Order: sequence, then C-alpha cells, then structure tokens
Amino acid sequence: MRITHVAPTCFGVDGLFGGGERYPVELARALAREVDCEVVTFGRHPRRVRERGGLRIRVLRPWLRLHGHPAHPVSPLLPSTVSGADAVHVHHMRSAPGRTAALAGSVRGQALAVTDHGLGGGGWGGLLPRLFDRFLTVSRFSAQTLDAPPDRTTVVYGGADPARYFPATGAEEDGAGVLFVGRLTPHKGVDRLLRALPPDVPLTVAGTAGHDPRPPESGYLHLLARLASGKQVRFVHQADDAEVAALYRRAAVFCLPSVPLTCYGRPVAISELLGLAVIEAMASGTAVVCSRVGGLPEVVRDGETGYLVDPGDVAQLRDRIRTLVADRPLARRLGENARQLVLEQFTWDACAQRCLAAYQQMGVR
Repeated sequence: MRITHVAPTCFGVDGLFGGGERYPVELARALAREVDCEVVTFGRHPRRVRERGGLRIRVLRPWLRLHGHPAHPVSPLLPSTVSGADAVHVHHMRSAPGRTAALAGSVRGQALAVTDHGLGGGGWGGLLPRLFDRFLTVSRFSAQTLDAPPDRTTVVYGGADPARYFPATGAEEDGAGVLFVGRLTPHKGVDRLLRALPPDVPLTVAGTAGHDPRPPESGYLHLLARLASGKQVRFVHQADDAEVAALYRRAAVFCLPSVPLTCYGRPVAISELLGLAVIEAMASGTAVVCSRVGGLPEVVRDGETGYLVDPGDVAQLRDRIRTLVADRPLARRLGENARQLVLEQFTWDACAQRCLAAYQQMGVR
C-alpha cells in the first residue's frame, strides 16, 4: 500500500504553525510505520526528506499562490508527483493542490480520500466532493459542516504522541499558570482569555500571527498587547516542539476560548473542527478549559477531563480558571483523567489504524 498525502501548507520553519499543518505530518508519520507513505507539500525551499521512521516528505516550490493565500499554492509538478500512489489523501478539498490532486487522481483511477481542516466543502458546482471515495473527517462536527455522506465517512480524530507529551515531574509540577497555544487569530478568542484572566494568575500565549490582512483583523496583535498590559502575560511567538511540550507540562490549565463571533463582529464560518492543541495538553496531564464549540465537546469531557464554557462568556471563563488554579488537587485529577483518555482514544497510532481501515474500505491493499 502506497499512500501520498497532499497538504497545501507545511508545518515548520517554511510554513505555518497550526493543527491544520501538524495533522497531515503526524498522521503520515504514524502511517509510515505500517505502509509506504509520503507527504507532498509546498514551501519556499524545495527539498526531499526521508525521516528515520520511514516517512518521505517532498516540498514543492509554488509558482504562485492564487489570491495570495497560503492554502492555494500552484505547481505544475503536483500531478506527476502523486502519480505513483495507490491512494491520494488530500488535506483541504477546496485548496488549489486539493483540486489539482483530486482531478489528476480521478483521471488515473486512483483511490481518493479527503480531510478538511477548515476551508470547507463544495466546489465546482458540487462535482468536486463526488470525486472522493472517502471522507476522513477530524470530528463528527467536521462531517456535518462538509455534509459528508454517512456511508462514505470515517471520523479520524487527531492525536498526540504520549512519548513527546507527558505529565510534569519534579519541579515542573509546581506550575500554576494558564497556557494558550495556537494561531493568534480573532476566532481563537485570545482577547476573551485576556479579559477573563485574573490579575494574579500568569498566562503564557504561544503562537504566531494569522495571515488575515484586512483591517481591523490586521491589528489583532496590537489589541492583545493592549489587553495584556498590567497583567502577568508572556508572549512566545517562536517555540519549537520541545519548548511547546514543556509549556504544556508546566501549565496548571490549558485554555482554548474559541468563538463563533469574533471581537470585531465577524461570524466565523467554521469554528474549531477539532482542536489538536487540546489533545496535546490532555496528553501532558494538564486540565483544559475550552469553549463549547465545533468538535471540542467530542474531545473534552466536561467535569471529567476539564471544563467546557459557553463561547464568549468571559465571566464563566474566569470562574473556571480561578477554580482550577486555586484547587490544584482538582486540576491534577482532571489532568490525569485527560491523559488516560488520550492513551485510550487519541494517540496517532490509533488514528493511523482507523485511517488504514478506511483505505482498505476504498479497495486499497
């Protein structure tokens, strides 16, 4: 079985830093332990890499990006690059590479699977979705947003590597602060978190800015800096994997306060499909507080592994943060439950097995 994943943006130095970029690579790494697997993506520096675990990564340099958007790189090399695969697994159906790979694969008769990470479904008057043999969605909520046919849909939640993300030991157990990890865009609700943050509670915000050039969204970082003034807030804009893992372990609480309506009054077309950072925090034995939006309620068990709050409710968010920071035994108990849930359901190896079963249902051997 030879599988090629096509992702419009890569995770790392030349790409973006978010769950939509991490998911294809981490899933492919787990798959590469079982089958021949490759990730084809795009970046400024074309290269081929073969990782120790067997995964091949090929980075193509785009000739251009449609509308200047990072999700729409164009390269004439893509069709030939994916030609040898038994199955092509597209990430972001509506991206330029997704459309190209789907069309090329359908002409060749290759098996086609698709996973959405936020661009949504549709395309070509409804023809594009019909090209795919299987929808591998990151949550039940994602399947609903795509209007994916139930008989051709498999939910493959994201995961975490429990050897990379693990609970604190020794001095790290004394962590008492709050942590946010993610892209600093308005729909993540970091502005609400800053408004909710008690003045005596430290907060670390780890993430990079979004790519929305429109005002007022383009001034979002300035808004966050203003809201953080006078509070114990530290911004970490460039953290590698090891640093992020350490941040998870040292935090008393991880918070993802995503919202369906931004602070600028713009509705969010598709809110959190999954929240990969939540699973990583849970694997680290850290209690989580998340908004009750999108796919997050499918991952967080309210009152057992963390708390769900109404999106945009600053008072409720503040109350849950205070509770967990003040009651360390409670936070530890929720964190232990969270870690156990990840070990049972949300490891990348478990995700890979669900994915392999779906490929086999597509007739790939």
